[in-house]
Amino acid sequence: MMLPSEQGALTGVILTTSLATFITGFLFGVYTSRGYLISPALSDERLHNLRDPVESDESDIDEDESLLDHAPNWANGEQADRKQGLRVESKKDKPPPPPTLGGNEECKLVLVVRTDLGMTKGKIAAQCSHATLACFKTLARAAPDSPLGKILARWEQRGQAKIALQVKSQDEMLDLRRKARAAGLVAEVIQDAGRTQIDAGSMTVLGVGPAPKSAVDKVTGHLKLL
Repeated sequence: MMLPSEQGALTGVILTTSLATFITGFLFGVYTSRGYLISPALSDERLHNLRDPVESDESDIDEDESLLDHAPNWANGEQADRKQGLRVESKKDKPPPPPTLGGNEECKLVLVVRTDLGMTKGKIAAQCSHATLACFKTLARAAPDSPLGKILARWEQRGQAKIALQVKSQDEMLDLRRKARAAGLVAEVIQDAGRTQIDAGSMTVLGVGPAPKSAVDKVTGHLKLL
């Protein structure tokens, strides 16, 4: 049995040892974190990593690749549209005048989708979005008081009606575009960049309008819903 004096001495030794261990560990951690206790080579590597962090997977994107490959920019012209796949060809000939907007007739946008490409629902949705933007941009460039500007305003004010229809070939789609433009309608074909699912350059969706419903139906009224 230990005497009280011996117990007090043992407790003092334990407390002193614990305190010394704590202080030593703390100082070791501080010196190690500051690089004092590692080799010069490892210290240089650590400093390099702090200044030049490892790049993420997103950094593999080509620096020369424009953001226009991923998101439309309303301020850009036909060259940017072509890069985005929002236009297939330039309009060299003066287009015929747009259909007359009269009375309270509804304006609508028709999205004609090719079903022979085997696109998934998500792919179709993305391509229809591109077609909608392409047609909107064409009308948005017109003066607000012009025929196209008035058509766009009515379409925006009355619900922005959009109808998805289908065709089974590229030839049928291009024939529809020719007929639509001959009637003075905005008609834009989307040409895919080929990043997913289908080959680059594939024509996926034709946007017709927005335009008065009667004028659009003369071109696409015979097509089936998607």
